[in-house]
Amino acid sequence: MRVIAGTARSLPLKTPSGMDTRPTTDRIKETLFNILQPYMADCIFIDLFSGSGGIGIEALSRGARHAYFVENNREAFLCIQSNITFTKLADRATLFRQDVFSALSMIHEKEADIIFMDPPYEQGYEAKVLAALADKPYVTGNTLLIVEAKLSEDFSFAAELGYRIEREKNYRTNKHVFLRKEQGKEE
Repeated sequence: MRVIAGTARSLPLKTPSGMDTRPTTDRIKETLFNILQPYMADCIFIDLFSGSGGIGIEALSRGARHAYFVENNREAFLCIQSNITFTKLADRATLFRQDVFSALSMIHEKEADIIFMDPPYEQGYEAKVLAALADKPYVTGNTLLIVEAKLSEDFSFAAELGYRIEREKNYRTNKHVFLRKEQGKEE
């Protein structure tokens, strides 16, 4: 795994061993960031269930002003720390080694531009995290939320949580679902 583009282009990234994390492949990461590129400059990026940190690091490399990394797994967290230092992006990164729900209340931004999450599959985190984000002041109608999920994951719950699906990008075994908060559903 490597950084695809930007200031840290081509630098290799460490990944945790074992099956607890699923690093996003370079091909899928490149497709994702081709979609996100217009939003990257000077954005606030939040990477939930960060794994090795590859998605948030890619965002920083491509011009994000600041990225938050949230990862509870010790080995994965150590990979993020190492990767952030190696890519020389540590001054624009905040790392939380704790569960996602605790970390969400520790983020104090006026507005997050992009929130990416790649939770463990088939554990219901997609709906739970979107519900938890719905009342955070930094999640507005402008915030783009992206969920990496199994192809079969049903997002029909999104509307009742106050989100609209803007786009789905399907890959061979998984997909990215792009959501925004419905206007008028904000606090």
